[in-house]
Amino acid sequence: MTNITRRRFLADSAAATTAAIAAPTILTSLASGRPAPSDRLTMALIGCGGMGNANLNALMNKAEVQVVACCDPDRERRIATRRSVEEHYADEARSGSWSGCRDYNDFRDVLGRDDIDAVIIATPDHWHATIAILAARAGKDMYCEKPLCHNIAEGRAMSDAIAKHNRVFQTGSQQRSDSRFRQACELVRNGYLGKLHHITVGLPPGRQSPNYPAIPAPEGFDYDMWLGPAPYAPYCQNRTHFDFRYILDYSGGILTDWGAHHIDIAQWALGRTHTGPVTYKGEGHYPTDGLWNAATEWSYDATYDDGLVMTIRSNPPGNDASQGVRFEGERGTLYVRRGHIEASPSSILETKLTGTDKRLPVSNDHHQNFLDCVRSRKTPIAPVEDAHRTISVAHLGNIAMRTGRTIKWDPSSEQIINDAGASHMLGRTPRGEWQL
Repeated sequence: MTNITRRRFLADSAAATTAAIAAPTILTSLASGRPAPSDRLTMALIGCGGMGNANLNALMNKAEVQVVACCDPDRERRIATRRSVEEHYADEARSGSWSGCRDYNDFRDVLGRDDIDAVIIATPDHWHATIAILAARAGKDMYCEKPLCHNIAEGRAMSDAIAKHNRVFQTGSQQRSDSRFRQACELVRNGYLGKLHHITVGLPPGRQSPNYPAIPAPEGFDYDMWLGPAPYAPYCQNRTHFDFRYILDYSGGILTDWGAHHIDIAQWALGRTHTGPVTYKGEGHYPTDGLWNAATEWSYDATYDDGLVMTIRSNPPGNDASQGVRFEGERGTLYVRRGHIEASPSSILETKLTGTDKRLPVSNDHHQNFLDCVRSRKTPIAPVEDAHRTISVAHLGNIAMRTGRTIKWDPSSEQIINDAGASHMLGRTPRGEWQL
């Protein structure tokens, strides 16, 4: 970070530390069986939306975790989250009341507190990189929602910062902690389908919207902070909160949202988690009218250097059987989605791995895996570099379809070959003080 000046960061940190000292954040023994306060991991939530609160609740119910802060530029949301934390601990203590969770408008006030071990990052995609890089500098470990980043340049900067500052970073790609997906990946990786001919990644489609007039932001909503590094745009209905997903200034659409899950499984199965396909070609429909402009339909081929083609496409809503990952090999096919795995012939699923087969890490609880790695300093099951390479496959698909050109990609240098216009889309200059 450069334009987020050291002077500003230190000033904010000092203010936050002063506030933290004044805050009633004494950790007490809330219930029998809970670790002593000195043995708990203190955590904060940054981004108090649906997935943020889902992750918070999962981690808050772990005996070894103490939630002490939450942050969101929407005052109503962050206060609701703070109250839910207080109610949770009050119920646990059977006291009827508890105070020890502070709410913040600016995430830098959270990162400035030296009594916080780890943060949950559950903001819109366009905020992930800035927060993660500053959190790494502040010595915080991170559980970060997927997709990892808004663009490829941000993903590279995130991964480099996590490595430089030796932080534990778990991406919310929880399918890696599902036994069906792990089974599918181990069968593919160990050659039980034979030589692969094709991979199909099926994703839900996007959505369209009408235009909305500009209106004042709601009372208590710091809209300028919500925009942060994204280009300025006037506030209007259906731009913020969950609907950001359909706007390219803040996200890559459903392609990156669900691609972060299913493309990740394909990469994991292939053992190519630190590389990726080398050419991208396809077509997508991007609305030319209305507020939402991310692709609503798409189909593109991502081809690896050995000629293996992975087709990533949207499928009709409600057609769950077409959403997931299908591997086609010379000995059979295997299809996996959430809650379901099948193979042809079915005997493939009865395969018993041998002692010489490659085994993948085992996690049956994505949040617990993160906590275990915070304590052990080991690499979690969904590390940042893997997430960066996965979401690059989705970002490059968007670039190929938006330009209408075949994109040639060098995974080693992470550069587009001989296409200056497309290369310009690998990153962007953040707005105002938020420049990387």
